[in-house]
Amino acid sequence: MTTVLQPAPVPSPCVNICRMDEASGLCEGCLRTIDEIACWSLLDDAEKRGVWQQLDQRRAARATAGGSP
Repeated sequence: MTTVLQPAPVPSPCVNICRMDEASGLCEGCLRTIDEIACWSLLDDAEKRGVWQQLDQRRAARATAGGSP
């Protein structure tokens, strides 16, 4: 019998700080948009990884700007 390993599911970026920043339109905790949050469970793994890449870019932009999202 051959065991096929399934890749681990892509984890949610939620950090349980669920407040939307009105100015940026991003969650203050995970930096996702409301649409990204609402659709998360419907996305396939490739789409979820795409959101994670966008979050990395948003964090980098926030760090460069020196502050909030």
